[in-house]
Amino acid sequence: MSNFIVADRKTDYLLPPSVDDWLNEDHLARYIVEVVDQLDLSRLTRQYAGRGSKAHHPATLLSILIYGYCTGVFSSRKLERATYDSVAFRYLADGTHPDHDTLATFRRRFLGEFSELFIQVLELAREMKLLKLGNVCLDGTKVHANASRHSALSHGHIEKLETQLQAEVQELLALAEKTDQADVPDGIDLPAEIRRREDRLATMAEAKAKIAARAEERYQREKAEYNAKLTKRAEKEKSTGKKPGGKPPAAPMSGPKDSDQINLTDEESRIMPVSGGGFEQAYNAQAAVDTETMLVVATGLTQAPNDKEQVKPMLETLAAQTERLGKVTGLIADTGFCSETNITACETAGIAPLIAVAKEDHHPDWRERHSEPPPPPENATPLQTMAHRLKTKAGRALYALRKQTVEPVFGIIKSVMEFRQFSLRGLTKVTGEWTLVCLAWNLKRLAVLRLQE
Repeated sequence: MSNFIVADRKTDYLLPPSVDDWLNEDHLARYIVEVVDQLDLSRLTRQYAGRGSKAHHPATLLSILIYGYCTGVFSSRKLERATYDSVAFRYLADGTHPDHDTLATFRRRFLGEFSELFIQVLELAREMKLLKLGNVCLDGTKVHANASRHSALSHGHIEKLETQLQAEVQELLALAEKTDQADVPDGIDLPAEIRRREDRLATMAEAKAKIAARAEERYQREKAEYNAKLTKRAEKEKSTGKKPGGKPPAAPMSGPKDSDQINLTDEESRIMPVSGGGFEQAYNAQAAVDTETMLVVATGLTQAPNDKEQVKPMLETLAAQTERLGKVTGLIADTGFCSETNITACETAGIAPLIAVAKEDHHPDWRERHSEPPPPPENATPLQTMAHRLKTKAGRALYALRKQTVEPVFGIIKSVMEFRQFSLRGLTKVTGEWTLVCLAWNLKRLAVLRLQE
């Protein structure tokens, strides 16, 4: 007698199966549906005209997208296929199968609405007594653009290619004008070859114009900074009666540099250094993470490879959310964010900064870890005051939260959720996609936190 469980795939169900029986009670997909059903989606539903055949409800499509980003399924075609193959996705779609065009159009159409839904989820976290804003950790991470760095052209390289292509066009035109075309290899279509090169020249001319426009913006910005430095030196010389020491600031150069680049696939992305060495076509994604819950409470995205200029935009975002989410009391960040301007901006906003002034020594003297530093001078600058606070026991303990707060969030997003590259292109679309990623992370995190209560 057989001692195996027999797989009988032919017998029909006595009663129709229910999707509610397919998943256990603690499954992430169930929780996503539960939360999405509590969100105000009126701004999405109002944009449907109501003509033609019935549309899938935004709550269904949003749930599929969020669960997809939670589990590393970003492609609209893979999401469509998952509604057939995956029990969790079948549950989210309630047995329906939105096609990939529907899912892609929904994501693209409502990218601007994800920021409001992101805030609503955090409001739910406050109502659940899970989120109590206090200290947040700010950091940035490079995320690959949906473009290869090999599609990037520098201004200098474009000029060399233009010279080469123009010479080839002239040579081909000369061959086309000859009555005897014995020198033309068999199978070559001269008009097509000329047209191909002329199209490339037109593309390069457009790329050069965009590089020149960026260079002009950079020149105007650097010129304003240069003039401000000159004014500051002049005021110092006038007040002290002495010529300021050090070299005077160098005047900025106008016009594009040979190294200025543009990517022909996603022109708004930039070549950026990445961890581990090397350079990639990327965006710099920013996140402010609550130290108590590891929830992302504010997001940002920039084309700048460094983080120095990202404190003020994040402070503005946090200030705009204060009425709905509460007041942030402290901002913790690494040395990449440190500047006198950023420290002053934090204090002006009523937020205590704790930004590393320099890279930490991995093996400090044991006396430093068990002693308090001498008090700062009476006329200490904001930077000196913050540097002193960082050296205190309380300051060191608070700053230590950064490595166990924001860095694990980025690690999980990239390694567990497998989000290492944007699916969309262009700064506006990519910004919306990053908000969607952080929204998915928050729901994934809340699903864990609710079970710990």
